[in-house]
Amino acid sequence: MKQNVIIDCDPGIDDSLALMMALSSKDIEVIGITIVCGNSPVEMGFANAKKILKHMNRLDIPVYLGADKPLKKEYVNALDTHGADGLGESFLEEVSGYEQPMQAVEFLSDVLRKKACTVIAIGPLTNLAHLIAYDEEAFHRIEKLISMGGNYRSHGNCSPVAEYNYWEDPEAASMVYAQMEKSGKKLYMVGLDVTRQIVLRPDLLSYMERLEPLQGAFIRRITKFYYDFHWEQERLIGCVINDPLAVAYALDPQICSGCEAYVQIETDGLCRGQSVVDAHGFCKKEANAYVLTEVDVKKFFSMFFALVLHKSASELIALENIW
Repeated sequence: MKQNVIIDCDPGIDDSLALMMALSSKDIEVIGITIVCGNSPVEMGFANAKKILKHMNRLDIPVYLGADKPLKKEYVNALDTHGADGLGESFLEEVSGYEQPMQAVEFLSDVLRKKACTVIAIGPLTNLAHLIAYDEEAFHRIEKLISMGGNYRSHGNCSPVAEYNYWEDPEAASMVYAQMEKSGKKLYMVGLDVTRQIVLRPDLLSYMERLEPLQGAFIRRITKFYYDFHWEQERLIGCVINDPLAVAYALDPQICSGCEAYVQIETDGLCRGQSVVDAHGFCKKEANAYVLTEVDVKKFFSMFFALVLHKSASELIALENIW
């Protein structure tokens, strides 16, 4: 049976790649996309999601507007990373219409009370915090919660210690982790420790273009700004595509490994947004998260290419030579 999935996102270049990956899988059914402010303002994220759905010929999937600001702090977008349009300044044609009658939190509440769903949250956790306040029981009915956010041993990407999604709305992230502790379930934290290893190098992108010219050209178009940003900021030849790893983990948990731990999100000062991972049990609290620490990079890219390019394993045989 297909896994029912809701994707909560803030498109965003890597969010868009994650959406393309999820929409290409035969093993998951994307039943809805909820938009939160983060990489891009919520209205821009809504527009970008529709652009990706149009590109994938999947405008049948509903998209719901969510939070337009964090719970407490001032909203700070990441358009310096993702471009003025949030999609690498590709300035794709706008897709009109498709507005939904309900907001993201109403959709989440309604669906989660009706069916088992995995939620893949690849933006700030504001929408899920609003869901907790609106319908706590519905939140606890989430079958599996995968969050691209946080970091354990890796340094931060927007402060010395914090990853952007949790830094953007630390109060929301703190609330979600506290609720996981209350429920006895575990959040699957796909943090910078593993996502920093998922680098789309120029040779990999060229390989994609060789295999599937049109899709490869589309990905080059939306990632060029991202490549330039990573070079200017980190002298990295390539771009880190964080969010697709969360989708890959939903499809195949064997692609990553990690440890169970109690995690708390700091909400103030220099450490705002830091995910404090008590991997050694100092707090004497039950684990509320499974923190990913290792990833099979080759296995990820084999999956990513197979899905996004619609290729079989035999058609990807040359991928082995790239490593």
